Amino acid sequence: MKNLFLLLFSISLFSSSQVIAQDSGDRIIGIWEPSNGKARVKIEKIGTRYYGKIVWLKEPNDPETGKPKVDKNNPDEKLQNVPIKGYRLLKDFAFKSGDEWDGGTIYDPENGSTYDCVITMKDNNTLDIRGFIGISAFGRTDVWKRLQTQKK
Repeated sequence: MKNLFLLLFSISLFSSSQVIAQDSGDRIIGIWEPSNGKARVKIEKIGTRYYGKIVWLKEPNDPETGKPKVDKNNPDEKLQNVPIKGYRLLKDFAFKSGDEWDGGTIYDPENGSTYDCVITMKDNNTLDIRGFIGISAFGRTDVWKRLQTQKK
């Protein structure tokens, strides 16, 4: 009986720590604005991973055509006609621990490049988004500000 109690207690403790970790990771969910102010990105959770898509553009239309801006710099020709608004530029982030999400990538539609990325939450309303090639020491950090949290 004592062993059964210890087993059940261990399982409930492990389950509780998983729920706390998941809830803590969900702090990143919301609408964020990169430092250039050109876009707004909605970070959401799909399964156990976090993704971010463009939901607003300061200049949503191409000045030459008057039509919605498309991903003309994408190296994949099949994706060059995909609208920028709605594009998923943050992909596949896992909550690591504390204030860090990693294992994902960030796409820059201005140059068509995809970078490895680490996201660090500096406070509840500030993210450091670090894109890099290879190791994070060789990269650039952009500061994003929260505009809205997820409504539950």
